[in-house]
Amino acid sequence: MADRPFFAYSTNYLIDVDNAIIVDVEATTAIRQAEVLAAKRMIERSKERFDLHPAKLMGDSAYGSADMLGWLVDEQGIEPHVTVFDRSARSDGTFSRDDFTYDHDRDIYVCPGGRTLATTGTRVNDGATVMYRASRRDCGACPLKLRCCPKEPARKIPRSIHEDARDIARKIAQSHDGRTSRRLRKKVEMLFAHLKRILKLDRLRLRGPKGARDEFLLAATAQNLRKLAKLIPMPNMQPA
Repeated sequence: MADRPFFAYSTNYLIDVDNAIIVDVEATTAIRQAEVLAAKRMIERSKERFDLHPAKLMGDSAYGSADMLGWLVDEQGIEPHVTVFDRSARSDGTFSRDDFTYDHDRDIYVCPGGRTLATTGTRVNDGATVMYRASRRDCGACPLKLRCCPKEPARKIPRSIHEDARDIARKIAQSHDGRTSRRLRKKVEMLFAHLKRILKLDRLRLRGPKGARDEFLLAATAQNLRKLAKLIPMPNMQPA
C-alpha cells in the first residue's frame, strides 16, 4: 500500500557560515520555488534590518536556477557559490549544449563541426531564452549531422538570458573557493541534522503557516543560543 500524501512545511535558514549563526528564518511549503523566494526575502530582510549583505551565497542546485543566479549576480552583486541547475545534457548520444562553444564577442555558438549558430535576438519561453540556429545548408552537408540533429533539418541551441551568471557560477564551482564553499556547506547541513536529532523537530505541533513560522523561529533561537554559549567565553569565577 502506497504511503498517504501529506502536507509539509520547510524551514529555510540564512546562515553566517563563519560562525554557524542563523541570521534569518522563513517557513515555506516544501517546494523548490517557495524555497528560492524565501532565500530572496531573507537576503533583502537582513539588509534592511541588520545592514548585512552577503558577499557570496552558498547553496545546492535548488538555488541554481537561471532566474535565481541572474538575481544574485546582476541585481545583488553576490557571488553564486551554488550548483547550477542544468538539464541540457542529452542521453541519446547526440551533442549536448556543452559540446558547442559560445563566442561572447560575436554572440554566436560554434558547433563541433566548426559551423556557426546565430540568433536574431528574439526571445522565447516568456522572454527567458534566446534561440541560436544553424543554417539548413550547413547542417545538411555536415558529416556530423547524425550525431547532432538526426531528426531535424538544422540544429538549434537555447541560451538563457542569465547564462552569463550561470557561467560565473560554473567557474566558481571549479575553483578552489568553490571547493571550499562545498566543504563549508556541511555547517548548514549539521544545523538541519541538529534540528531533527537533538531538538526532535521532525513533526510540527502547531498548525498552519503561522504555527510553522513560530516553531521554526523558536528552534533557530535555541540553536543560536547553544552556539553563542560556545563562542562567548565564560568569565572566571573568583571565590568570595
